Amino acid sequence: MKYLIKNATLINEGTSTIQDVLIENERIAKIANNITDAIATVIEAEGLWLIPGAIDDQVHFREPGLTHKGEIYTEAKAAVAGGITSYMEMPNTIPNVFTQELLADKYHRAAQVSLANYSFFMGTSNDNLEEVLKTNMREVCGVKIFMGSSTGNMLVDDEKTLEAVYSRFSGIIATHCEDEQTVKNNLAAYKEKYGENVSIDMHPLIRSEEACYLSSSFAVGLAKKHGTRLHILHISTEKETHLFEAGIPLADKKITSEACIHHLWFSEEDYESKGNNIKWNPAIKKATDRDGIWKALLEGRIDVIATDHAPHTIEEKSQSYLNAPSGGPLVQHAVLAMVDKVLEGKISKEMMVQKMAHNPAILFRIEERGYIREGYYADLVLVNPNKPNTVNKDNLLYKCKWSPFEGHTFKSSIQSTFVNGRKVYDGGVFDESVMGKRVLFN
Repeated sequence: MKYLIKNATLINEGTSTIQDVLIENERIAKIANNITDAIATVIEAEGLWLIPGAIDDQVHFREPGLTHKGEIYTEAKAAVAGGITSYMEMPNTIPNVFTQELLADKYHRAAQVSLANYSFFMGTSNDNLEEVLKTNMREVCGVKIFMGSSTGNMLVDDEKTLEAVYSRFSGIIATHCEDEQTVKNNLAAYKEKYGENVSIDMHPLIRSEEACYLSSSFAVGLAKKHGTRLHILHISTEKETHLFEAGIPLADKKITSEACIHHLWFSEEDYESKGNNIKWNPAIKKATDRDGIWKALLEGRIDVIATDHAPHTIEEKSQSYLNAPSGGPLVQHAVLAMVDKVLEGKISKEMMVQKMAHNPAILFRIEERGYIREGYYADLVLVNPNKPNTVNKDNLLYKCKWSPFEGHTFKSSIQSTFVNGRKVYDGGVFDESVMGKRVLFN
């Protein structure tokens, strides 16, 4: 496959320039002005943005064991339609990924069905330390620790286990941080007061700022004690953002953090209209928390933007608050959501690319992806910033067939997505002849 993208606005490494890009044999062969090639398929891209494909460091694609909600095939397809070319998937499937054998099974499955490039986190339990320590850091993005329970029962609350993992694992430890006892106490208090009528607007009070900060600060303390490479996922409070530092080159940071689309977009005011469809763990909280997360993101205290894509069926989400699961689908619209914020002047397009592509590549030491560079894999996305796109059930690609963005008109559209030099998505049409590759790490 050989493509010549002409006159695109190339957004990369802090600059925006109009250039041509030649793609050949999975790679970016040349970046220059006025490239000509007699064989290449020419794509005229004047007025379009060419960005490196987003790298999503937190998704839940639900395979194996929860495939009525989503599966690697459907969710990876939605991801590439949304401009995400690589993802890192979480271990809270059924069975939980607590052994190297189960981890290998997920890689085998993705090689068969994933249009996007893929990596999978190894799961941590209270008693699988030896399996965790076998993790091959060249081929696996990291290990995940649930320091607060969420979907699936993977809570790690044994302090000896936490000390052992933090002190002995030399790769990236990614954490879900909510203090379990605080959440339990809050839930018990609300159930005592309201019985089964606890409502969604109480979610950020049950999974409170205190619960998040207690757990995140404990994780940071452990990491500082042991010199651990720690990455805290889905920061949801302004208070937590002060645990992280700005002004340090990302490659040198030992403790990093992530913001998710829903915590940057919604606030507790949206529970009235969205209900359980924006029930996530950690909870979406106050508008002041959202503003604080934005401030930390722009200042460099928060390093990456991800989705925490976590689909459930609409039937599951339509239950009462106490019975409805937490999580929702986001990968198809994450880049578009951030482009909206660019066009509103909230964030520059260069910083958007930094947080969604460059920084995940730096943070996880991903090999030859995350940038538009000669010799790198051609994981590229053409965005039309002037073509509005309204979200409705008919154009959703998720298996669960709903979105918290239904009815919203984004200001832009994804025109084409290239994965390893192949145009796998183009204006609603997919090329599924070749699957994505396993992401490798330096």
